[in-house]
Amino acid sequence: MKICFIGDIVGRAARALLCQLLPQIKSQYQLDCIIANGENLTHGFGFNLEHSNLLFYHGVNVLTGGNHSFDRKEASALLQSNPNILRPHNLSSELAGSGICVLEICGEKIGVLNLMGHFGMPQCQNVFVCAKESVEALHAQGIKHIFVDMHAEATSEKRTLFAMLKGKITALFGTHTHIGTDDLCIENGSFYVSDVGMCGAFDSVIGMDWEAPIQRGLSGINKAKLEVSTSEKTLIQMIILEVENAKALKAKKIKYLNTRGWLSPIEAVCI
Repeated sequence: MKICFIGDIVGRAARALLCQLLPQIKSQYQLDCIIANGENLTHGFGFNLEHSNLLFYHGVNVLTGGNHSFDRKEASALLQSNPNILRPHNLSSELAGSGICVLEICGEKIGVLNLMGHFGMPQCQNVFVCAKESVEALHAQGIKHIFVDMHAEATSEKRTLFAMLKGKITALFGTHTHIGTDDLCIENGSFYVSDVGMCGAFDSVIGMDWEAPIQRGLSGINKAKLEVSTSEKTLIQMIILEVENAKALKAKKIKYLNTRGWLSPIEAVCI
């Protein structure tokens, strides 16, 4: 079973390039399931029906969320209508949707769990308690392979969660910071990376145009609205996991960088 996790997708250029690449990537790496973080999918803030359906049409199986999941009015309706669009499970139960979905891949059920950290993030329930209870509930259903999107600012929270869950889940993918990290590892049969990275403009501040962040840095206040960068240099980052069984994983970190033409993907293998 081969699972691909795609880092935070930021705006139009990233959507367009990803949709071009996905059929090729799916065929080249013989992928069985694609999970993508989509909380920045629509103009950098949240997601809508058109853009979610576009990703599903081109091969994505599950869209995970984060602190921008409810930025758009249609978010609640989308989360209620499509169980494969997730929001952090430790957000208030008063909100629409769920942070867990179960898929059948290669004749086996897998669980996808979306969580959110605490530091610098909106109010949410205890992520560690929620993770423990959610993983136990999935195990009780006989689900052996669980893939976690931990959407968090603090690497310490991601590492702590992995320390708690390793050996009980298949993988924990960190998201939110949009900066890919080089700490891929496999411990006790569980894969971990602090941040997958992003799909977005390379010449940017985490996918956003330079101007507003620079003004904020100089003045200390938000003088201008954040806008998705229009740079044509687009970065695509993902992790591909080959899962043989609970104790046999192979991981590959993939980068694509588009500058009007094509560059070969940069690959780093972790075994």
